[in-house]
Formats: sequence, C-alpha cells, structure tokens
Amino acid sequence: QVQLVESGGGLEEAGGSLRLSCAASGRTFSNFGMGWFRQAPGKEREFVAAISWGGGRTYYTNSVKGRFTISRDNAKNTVYLQMNSLNPEDTAVYYCAAERSGAGSRWDRAYEYWGQGTQVPVSS
Repeated sequence: QVQLVESGGGLEEAGGSLRLSCAASGRTFSNFGMGWFRQAPGKEREFVAAISWGGGRTYYTNSVKGRFTISRDNAKNTVYLQMNSLNPEDTAVYYCAAERSGAGSRWDRAYEYWGQGTQVPVSS
C-alpha cells in the first residue's frame, strides 16, 4: 500500500508559479513511477506529467511543456510539480499517482495509488 498526500495548491494569478508536492508513505517509493493528473470543473481527468522511478525519464502533455517540470527526491519520498507561467486553463484539482512498473505512464489506468488532490485556481 502507498499513501499519497498532495500539497502546495492555492489561488494564483495568471503568469504566476506554484510548486506542488506529493509525499508518499508505505511501500518503497523509489520503485514506483509517478504521475500528475488534473481535473478541471466539468471535464474529465487528464494527464499532466510523469516521471520514472529514478527520474531519468519524464513525460508531459503538450499544453504544459516548457512551463511545468516534474521531479522527484527519492530520499524524501516526494515528487514535485513546478508550474510556471500559469494561465486560467490550468485551473483544476491536481492529483499525484503511483504505478508499479516504475516507468511512469500517460495512462491513468496504469496507476494503482492516488492522492486526494490539491486545488489550483488560477485567476485571469
């Protein structure tokens, strides 16, 4: 079992930055691929970014490339999402998730463990 707790969300103005954190506990964090997903009001959950177990591979959805950066610190059992140049279209609840293969994935069905989410409203 892996427990995931997100933090760092909050109201931000367009053009601003936030760093989300996801703290993991339970089974060996460093074995898991990690992902960030988001769900905007009235929309389906979508992939944002993923990172492999060692951090060597990262994946991003096109809309956040060049603005968001996913990273992890296995010593701290934490994965991060640095979000720069925020715009109102980034408004969503952001979730972190863990998957067993260690590779990371764009597909939400690959992820077995999910956090409760953190809200990120971006004002125009």
